[in-house]
Amino acid sequence: MNKITFIGAGSVAFAKNVLGDCMLVPSLQQFEFALFDIDAERLNDAERMLTHLIGKLGSSCVVKAYADRKEALRGAKYIINTIQVGGYDPCTITDFEVPNKYGLRQTIADTVGIGGIFRNLRTIPVMLDIARDVREVCPDALFFNYTNPMAVLTNVMNTYGGVKTVGLCHSVQVCAPRLLKHLGMDATGVQWKIAGINHMAWLLEVTKNGEDLYPEIKRRAALKQQEKHSDMVRFELMKHFGYYITESSEHNAEYHPYFIKRSYPELIERFNIPLDEYPRRCVWAIDRWKTMRSELVGNDGLTHMRSHEYISYILDAIETDVPFKFGGNVMNTGLITNLPREACVEVACIADSSGVTPTYVGDLPPQCAALNRTNINTQLLTIEAAITRKKEYIYQAAMLDPHTSAELSIDDIVSMCDELIERHGSWLPAYR
Repeated sequence: MNKITFIGAGSVAFAKNVLGDCMLVPSLQQFEFALFDIDAERLNDAERMLTHLIGKLGSSCVVKAYADRKEALRGAKYIINTIQVGGYDPCTITDFEVPNKYGLRQTIADTVGIGGIFRNLRTIPVMLDIARDVREVCPDALFFNYTNPMAVLTNVMNTYGGVKTVGLCHSVQVCAPRLLKHLGMDATGVQWKIAGINHMAWLLEVTKNGEDLYPEIKRRAALKQQEKHSDMVRFELMKHFGYYITESSEHNAEYHPYFIKRSYPELIERFNIPLDEYPRRCVWAIDRWKTMRSELVGNDGLTHMRSHEYISYILDAIETDVPFKFGGNVMNTGLITNLPREACVEVACIADSSGVTPTYVGDLPPQCAALNRTNINTQLLTIEAAITRKKEYIYQAAMLDPHTSAELSIDDIVSMCDELIERHGSWLPAYR
């Protein structure tokens, strides 16, 4: 029996979406869904829910929970990864509290920025442990990573983990449709081209029946900016750099040096930036789980409709050899010619029986590539820090981060990093 291993199955609602989708795909019937999570209670919840869902949907798939990660991986054909190392308490709290002390404010802190750096540093060792298991018990498996920070973790798994890894993010498939909906434009029949890096990929082309929609998009966006709305940062970036970005305004506010600034506090109100947004979401999600658990686990009426998540479509394409195009995160093997080859990039990919094949982009517009490189710099230095265990690379990663370097002195950056290392304690390996 073929096996799909889901690591981080305690993300019960996401497991329902992803594996529930797979249950509805004819080519994925009779697969075993091997579940693993370090939280035994959540793992049991996921197993109960998915077993019920299989019966409800009439699927011939089988669900099995494993207490041993290596056994869950043994013989897997596909692996889905959704782990979060350190969770909200204590690690996310630390990622926000220490920078706040230095006057460095954040919104999400899970991709780049000081929060993204330290999320990477505590997650990379776990990912490399998983990679060692994969190489031992399922070396031919295709690894799909949903965990942030997406670009760095996908890069590490490919470059240092020796595992065929593709990163999947939700932002690409919803970028153009949500933009058009927000501006009151019909998205039916719209075609688009997106490329860049994760959370900062660019809507390079958006057309309908051969007509370029960008002039009308920019006209409406300029009018929209005259009132308060939820996407003001991206519209401002599009105004000055010419292209719309895939990920949300709350994310992009902290990827650039222009919006969260102590010397210009009025920008927070002007661009409707939700500081400390991710901790609020975490608290909401923890509280929501109290009621969501009864809605998902042991609910006799629970059913499922196929979601927009890419993974079931990708696996179906591989199993049936019917091609499927999607936005994936892969190593830059000359795909985007004005970004570093060492970087992980987000481009259109084709899934079929040969696996996943990324497509060639060429040069991005120079201003878009320049902005991408400001984030890639921090990503690559973070990887150096994680692999060499040298503090100097942590400092340099932070010094090169656009938002951090725009707000703090070198001395404060070093001091902040040292305090973050101390506060994380055993969640980080030893650095010298």
